[in-house]
Amino acid sequence: MLPVRRTDRSEWQLTDLIDDIELRASELATNALLHGVPPGRESAVRLDLTDDLVRLEVRDSGDGQPEIQHADESSCSGRGLFLVGELAADFGIDQHVVGKTVWASFKRPARP
Repeated sequence: MLPVRRTDRSEWQLTDLIDDIELRASELATNALLHGVPPGRESAVRLDLTDDLVRLEVRDSGDGQPEIQHADESSCSGRGLFLVGELAADFGIDQHVVGKTVWASFKRPARP
């Protein structure tokens, strides 16, 4: 497993996006652990920063294609990918030879 580099939340100047990114990271990582990681394999979470965007990626080694569900009011689950897709600037799934990467991107606030 690769070491995790912890950064100060203000280092990337993303204070306005922290809650949104953390919520989506939690949702995508939970989905990967519940549905995408076979026993004995790993998943990974990655953030990339460009001038305009922050891209959150969660990669797992499982088969299958995540599906956006439209849960009704009585459903206890099934809304996560729908919410990630609706609240991110862009959202997608990249298939790999082994596994997939589910990603969401966020527009960075204008720099001061």
